[in-house]
Amino acid sequence: MTDSTPQPGVPDLGGRTALVTGAAGGIGRACVLRLAAAGAKVRAVDRDAEGLAALVERAAADGRPGAVEALTLDLTDLDAAEHAAAGTDILVNNAGLQLVRPIEDFPPEVFSTVLRVMLEAPFRLLRGALPHMYGQGWGRVVNISSVHGLRASPFKSAYVAAKHGLEGLSKTAALEGAAHGVTSNCVCPGYVRTPLVERQIADQAAAHGIAPERVVGEILLADSAVKRLVEPEEVAEMAAYLCSPQASFVTGASLTMDGGWTAH
Repeated sequence: MTDSTPQPGVPDLGGRTALVTGAAGGIGRACVLRLAAAGAKVRAVDRDAEGLAALVERAAADGRPGAVEALTLDLTDLDAAEHAAAGTDILVNNAGLQLVRPIEDFPPEVFSTVLRVMLEAPFRLLRGALPHMYGQGWGRVVNISSVHGLRASPFKSAYVAAKHGLEGLSKTAALEGAAHGVTSNCVCPGYVRTPLVERQIADQAAAHGIAPERVVGEILLADSAVKRLVEPEEVAEMAAYLCSPQASFVTGASLTMDGGWTAH
C-alpha cells in the first residue's frame, strides 16, 4: 500500500480544485485521497452516494476535513457533467464500466452507455473545465486510460473502443491546451485491483471452470512480466506526478503501468 503523504517532486496543490470521476472506489478513490494529501480541494464525483460519504469520512480521518466534496452524479447526464467541471484546475477522468461479451452478443444499449460514460462524459467534462484552465494559464487533465487504450483484447469491444477514443481525445486536448499552460495525458495501467477487475475475475473463473487465483495468473496476467495486479495507489501516484512541476513538459503522452504487458 502506497502512503498518501506527499513525496518530493509532487506539487503543493494548495488552492487548486480537482475533480475526479468514479471517485467512490478503486483508482478514483485513491486519486481523490492522493490529491487531497497534496493540498487540493477535490470534487469527488460518483453515482454511489454511500461510497462518496465513506470517502469524505476517510479524508477527515486522515486529518483533511473539508478537503473532499461529494457530488453524487450519473455521468450519463452529460449536461450535469459539464456543469460540474466548471472552475476546476485539475480534471481526472476515471469513471468506467465493463462488460465482456462477443460482439455478436454485445447488447447495443450497453455499448452506447459505455461510450457515453467513458468518452462522451470526459469530452463534456473537458468543455466545462477548460475555460477556467485557459483563463488562468494553468491546468492538468489526467485521463485514466488502460493498456486497452493501446491494444485490443477479444470480447471487450465497448471498453476498447471507449479507451481508444479517450486516447485520441486526450492528445487533441494536449495540442489545443499547450498554448494555455494546460497539459493532457493518459495513464495506461494493466489490470488494477479494483471492484471492476474483481468482477471480471469471478466471471472468468465461472466461464473457464477454474479457481479465481488461476484466472489472475493464467488469463489476466498471462502476457505480463510482473505477475501481480497494479494497486490503485500506484496509479494515483502517477496522476499526482502529472500535476508536478517536473511533468510540465509531459503532454499528449500515454504512460503505461502494465508490468511489461505491452512490451511484447
